[in-house]
Amino acid sequence: MSQDEQQRTARAGAAGETAYEPDPRRWRVLAVSLVVGFMSLLDVTIVNVAVPSIRAGLDTSAATIQWVVSGYALAFGMTLVAGGRLGDAHGRRRMMTIGLLGFILSSLAVGLAPNAASIVVARLVQGASAGLLTPQNSGLIQQLFRGEERGRAFGMFGFTVAVASAAGPLIGGALIAVLGEENGWRSLFLINVPIGLVALVLIRRLVPDNDSGAAAEKDPRVDLVGALLLGLAVLSVLYPLISLEGGASLPLLGLLAFPVLAWAFVRWERETVRRERPPLLDVSLLRGLPGYANGLLVGTLYFTGFTGIFLVLSVHLQEGEGFSPLGAALLMTPFAVGAATTSPLAGRLVARIGRRVTLLALGVMMTGTALAAALVTQPADRLWWTLAPAMFLAGIGGGGVISPNFTLTLAEVPPRMGGAAGGALQTGQRIGSALGAALLMTVYLAVDSVASAPVAARAALLAALVVLSAALAAAVRSWRRGD
Repeated sequence: MSQDEQQRTARAGAAGETAYEPDPRRWRVLAVSLVVGFMSLLDVTIVNVAVPSIRAGLDTSAATIQWVVSGYALAFGMTLVAGGRLGDAHGRRRMMTIGLLGFILSSLAVGLAPNAASIVVARLVQGASAGLLTPQNSGLIQQLFRGEERGRAFGMFGFTVAVASAAGPLIGGALIAVLGEENGWRSLFLINVPIGLVALVLIRRLVPDNDSGAAAEKDPRVDLVGALLLGLAVLSVLYPLISLEGGASLPLLGLLAFPVLAWAFVRWERETVRRERPPLLDVSLLRGLPGYANGLLVGTLYFTGFTGIFLVLSVHLQEGEGFSPLGAALLMTPFAVGAATTSPLAGRLVARIGRRVTLLALGVMMTGTALAAALVTQPADRLWWTLAPAMFLAGIGGGGVISPNFTLTLAEVPPRMGGAAGGALQTGQRIGSALGAALLMTVYLAVDSVASAPVAARAALLAALVVLSAALAAAVRSWRRGD
């Protein structure tokens, strides 16, 4: 046993955790949970290519359709930490069952919706259900895996996040191309029903209850006031950013409420701990854990620079270069291929070389992004041979960021807090995604109004490169601190 592992074992003993006994079903449990996680993350991006079809099929306004996309992301981001805490307190199998049932029924409601208002409501429920589901993945990995195996498990989780983010437009474009523009978009949601039902059976058969013994949650009460304060804080950030994507700037005033709400949340959580009640998120404990705060910053900045690239390129390729939705998605697919190649490998390497994996991966991704910025102004018929290889290189780097960052950020988090801590990390990613989409689209539209569309796309990619540079700086800081 290495010195680091001995120190972690000693800390676990001091914290009252039970001795680790590997569950023989752990890899099968991981596979089931990742299928469910893939579904929930896929629905963040898959709907982007369907927006024109939904608008035409239901004859509604662009502002209403914007909420079909944004309502899901909003409800998703607001419920992640509360969903993780509920899983920690009341059982991850129970919360996965409840969340998946809600996700299946709301997906069915979206697919069969007679009008846009029904879709918006169903998408809000679908996003909230995804917020209950997704943090159970990190909680289960914390519970079922240790040491190098945990890195491998997070490697598969990182693979799922990267591929789901990049494959959404491709799958959506393919389904609409096969089933037609008028009603093909409904299949994007209805396909969740049979997959979800199979996953529901497997969850009930395979997913274990939470740890028992010394590491178990002694007080299953949930901090409702903390959940409300944190939800409002996340809302005060996500709603203005989402509104900005739709062209409305007045809601940006809502950002002024964030510092007050964040302060109130931290103050309440500290008071909750002082009174020996179960907090939603033990802020003081997480702040004292090696690597957690820096890992949260790296993840948020990475998703700010990473997610907006797909939105900008999707819009540019279709509206600026005349690509079909499927053609635009195919051109961005090399990113998913590259990420799928390196995510599992990065998960194995992180146990050996630590934060240096993140540094190397960010460097490779930034190189690919810089090449994409240089080549995106090529004529449309050349983009298959110029932009696609650059996206592949960026994907190779991107696949090595997510899983090591999860592993390192959550390395010292007790398994009994794995869901809430993982939910907080993913909330940062959701905020980063919304911020990146708003930032890069703002840059693209501003430059497009005074120059050509290819120049605007280059400017947006350079803006992404600046944000990724900030993520690299945060990772360097984490590495120097030994996190």
